[in-house]
Amino acid sequence: MRISIGAATALGPGKVGLLQAIHHHGSISGAAREMGMSYRRAWMLVDTMNSCFTSDLIVTSTGGKGGGGAVVTPLGQDVIARYQDMETKAAKSVEVEARAFAKLLKDPSKEG
Repeated sequence: MRISIGAATALGPGKVGLLQAIHHHGSISGAAREMGMSYRRAWMLVDTMNSCFTSDLIVTSTGGKGGGGAVVTPLGQDVIARYQDMETKAAKSVEVEARAFAKLLKDPSKEG
């Protein structure tokens, strides 16, 4: 599920995963490594998310003796929880259709 605001995708599974990884690692670079993306790409996604909401979802501190870091704000944590709740509700609402659709797909274990 993706949530769009104007031309920008404010939130989707990748961005929510990045938020969760930043929360876990306390840094954008650590989150980027976990997700297999460049720091630049992660930073651009953070910048997009921060610009789409009423206040920042992630705040950063510059490096120094102890190094920099990133923190998911209370709004960011609320956004993660709301997104996960919407995703659960959406999946439940199309459960029957999803099972029927799955029957139309090839079984990868039988190929090859």
